[in-house]
Amino acid sequence: MSLRITPLTDPARGPHGRRLAWLASDADSIPAGTAFLRLFDGGQEHLAELDVRVHPAERRRGVGSRLLDTAVSAARDDARRCVVAQAEAGSPGDHFLAAHGFRKVLTLRFTRLPLAAVDTAALAEILARPHPGYRLTSWRGTVPDALAQSFAASRRAMDDMPMDDTDHGTVTWDVDRVRAAAKAVEQRGDHLHTVVAVDTSDGSIAGFTELVIPGNGAGDGQHYGTGVLPEHRGHGLGRWMKAESIRQARRDHPGLGGLLTDTADSNTHMRRINDGLGYTPTHTTHKHQLDL
Repeated sequence: MSLRITPLTDPARGPHGRRLAWLASDADSIPAGTAFLRLFDGGQEHLAELDVRVHPAERRRGVGSRLLDTAVSAARDDARRCVVAQAEAGSPGDHFLAAHGFRKVLTLRFTRLPLAAVDTAALAEILARPHPGYRLTSWRGTVPDALAQSFAASRRAMDDMPMDDTDHGTVTWDVDRVRAAAKAVEQRGDHLHTVVAVDTSDGSIAGFTELVIPGNGAGDGQHYGTGVLPEHRGHGLGRWMKAESIRQARRDHPGLGGLLTDTADSNTHMRRINDGLGYTPTHTTHKHQLDL
């Protein structure tokens, strides 16, 4: 088919990375597919993340291949070392990436907690369990100034999260970055809820869990990340914080249906926490990587 690839201007450029976009259209200017390439910075300058979408009626006509070639070429021009992309296991996208030289580097398990089915007695038991030397606190939106520096420092809790063979790098966080991330959630109309465990000996943050709630308070919320600093692990803080996040979601958003999370298949510790809290599997995706 006659195909035109048109570069687009990304309306969502952020302070910690940029995104390139292309539209594929046929000879009659009818859109057939899109490609987005996110170029990271702050410790991930080697990495680009690709999202290619082709209308089902236009598949197997070379649209995806043309978009892929265009995006990969742009990644090379930007001196990126690798490109990653994600697709549901067994889907056309999963097979497409494998057929174009990508290798599977990570399996992600997606689960959902229906809030109406939460075992409130078990949740209360987790929250009532003593955690000597720690207390929980929380906020909505941007981190309070008094905790901003400690919260930014606590983000290194995610540095050693299981990523299997992904060339993920180490994201560099500072106060400006955590504030920008919260601002991005606010600007799209959603609500960011954060629960942290505080070390009572010095007031520093030992771990955190983040939850994003749709702006209308309906549908499903999405967990963004849960991490405990290595020196504070082994005290049950991850389960404690997540239980409090669930409690607050049920209390503050009665119209919310459930909570979604995704966890690396190899992250057995976090999977056990989710299983124990009542999260049930929904689907599996594969992350693929193309080394340039």
